[in-house]
Amino acid sequence: MNEHHIKFERTAHYYTLGEPNKEAKQFWLVCHGYGQLASRIIKKFNQLPNAFILAPEGFSRFYWSEKDSLVGASWMTRKDRLSEIEDYCNYISQLYNSYKEQLADDVQINILGFSQGGATVVRWMERMQPDFDNLILWGAGFPPDLEYKPLHNYLENKKLWVVQGKTDHYLTEERLAKHEQFMKSQGLDCEEVWFDGGHEIDRAILNDLLG
Repeated sequence: MNEHHIKFERTAHYYTLGEPNKEAKQFWLVCHGYGQLASRIIKKFNQLPNAFILAPEGFSRFYWSEKDSLVGASWMTRKDRLSEIEDYCNYISQLYNSYKEQLADDVQINILGFSQGGATVVRWMERMQPDFDNLILWGAGFPPDLEYKPLHNYLENKKLWVVQGKTDHYLTEERLAKHEQFMKSQGLDCEEVWFDGGHEIDRAILNDLLG
């Protein structure tokens, strides 16, 4: 049995909120978590003033429950992961670039990844090095399979945030300690924010995060 790969054109799915024009003060690129949909996560951002929000959706959709017809999406699995990473990085870049050119040159660019979407946006940034002002990893962390020291010049003068819910069931003391040690070893300077909640985006914290 021989394994092969083939490139072909396909249709991707994404949502936006607001208008991509020169009056927008903020540009948010938001990537959902495992099993979510872009249409759901983007609703968390509908109270941000003067903002344009772009929410791409992962290629791989599946039924959470066939009985209830609940559909979710995923960015990647460990199977053929490098090809999947390359594909979604190209996809996100195409979306990002097409909308960024419609916005003002001084628009504030905020990139937010929730849960699995956190690793997604970091891998995209590591490969493509897009312009941004704030990176927010919500219920997520920096993927430990990447080397961040070569990115120090790129990350200079940029704000990095890690936001966690105090009752997030995915967090353990061991995971937190490992991630903290990894960030220190890589020289990653992050602002940590904790809130009373679980594995979710809290609207009040989101609205207050960047003042």
